[in-house]
Amino acid sequence: MLEQMETARQAALAVLKPSSKDLDHGLQLHADAVVCDAYGFGPSAAVDGDELRRMHEAGASDEELKDAVERMHATRVATDPLERRDYEAAWRASGVTCLVRNSAEEDRPIDDMVKRLAYQTFVTDRMGHLVRKAIRPADVEAAKRDGRGVIMMAANNVPIPQRWASVHDELGHVRIFYMLGVRTMHLTYNRRNPIGDGCGEPADAGLSDFGHAVVAEMNRVGVLVDVAHAGQRTSLEAARASSVPMAASHTVCRGLRDHVRGKTDEVIRAIADTGGYVGICGIPAFLGRSGDIAALLDHVDYAARLVGPDHVAIGTDRGIHATRNEQEMAKLPPRRRTRRHWRSLWPPDDPLFDPAWNRSEQTASLLWTNWPLLTVGLVQRGYRDEDIRKIIGLNVLRVARAVFRERTV
Repeated sequence: MLEQMETARQAALAVLKPSSKDLDHGLQLHADAVVCDAYGFGPSAAVDGDELRRMHEAGASDEELKDAVERMHATRVATDPLERRDYEAAWRASGVTCLVRNSAEEDRPIDDMVKRLAYQTFVTDRMGHLVRKAIRPADVEAAKRDGRGVIMMAANNVPIPQRWASVHDELGHVRIFYMLGVRTMHLTYNRRNPIGDGCGEPADAGLSDFGHAVVAEMNRVGVLVDVAHAGQRTSLEAARASSVPMAASHTVCRGLRDHVRGKTDEVIRAIADTGGYVGICGIPAFLGRSGDIAALLDHVDYAARLVGPDHVAIGTDRGIHATRNEQEMAKLPPRRRTRRHWRSLWPPDDPLFDPAWNRSEQTASLLWTNWPLLTVGLVQRGYRDEDIRKIIGLNVLRVARAVFRERTV
């Protein structure tokens, strides 16, 4: 992993070409600042290929193997010495104080959501010397003082049991997952659900009556409403419905790159009007143009010009896999071809899953451990230190203070 990190760093420096003055200033500013990744994955472990092969030979189902792969990626950083070493190196290199991490699975039953939440809880329980769980803004501030990181749990959907006995019954798990530490929930994930339409739905029908009840309950309990994967109308109506700040934690600006995962100027303004923020992500296909670190900063510029630096963040939607992962996965016999996943709704010519695009030197510049160079890039572009601190962390913290205030749940 260390070689991978250095290669990515050099790729980013080749794109940015900072002066020595800007580089030194940016790196020091990053080291001093509270840095919040509004949505990302951070470092993950390589799988144990031998265990996967044994599972396959014993007749494990595709679903069992999928669960095992996800469990290994998440938890082996706490149980395997080599994976732990790389995990710690990646966290230190990133300079991230708080990672808002996907910790409950999208468009899945509640018990599947609990699995992913358990994996991240296991890691923070075992790795407290490096990274802990955060449930309030004060935890983030304490982590900065202590030289640690924190993970704040996010769910890629709202946990609804779909028993449909009553609206009250359907909303009950918002409170349960809040108690388990989840502080952010996505209203939709690309497709339509009972709450509203996802970004991939052509009808873009907006927020349902039930969706309004969901927003109200999230506001009441203290969970951030996230519309990163929601349709434009759903996002707009959620912003109008929310009584507290909300976010699109990892998206892009459609005024710069017209992609279904982006947000229009109208939606960005509506989110800013709640007091919330738009987090710019690091997915090359969404960014367009070169799909590199400079493209991400272009979207930050666009959003900052539109609504001001008080309402812009960075939610990388990126991580870093241990370099041994491909070698370990190769120990598993080829699996049968599967149909396109339910949640996948992308333009047919989208380069999102194009290996050549995603492995190029340009896109390598977006590796999660290059977070300090995002700060350097903002210095290069003339942002004031005060505004850079907001964009790379304080805006997320400000919204957390407004939304996560203690309530009787």
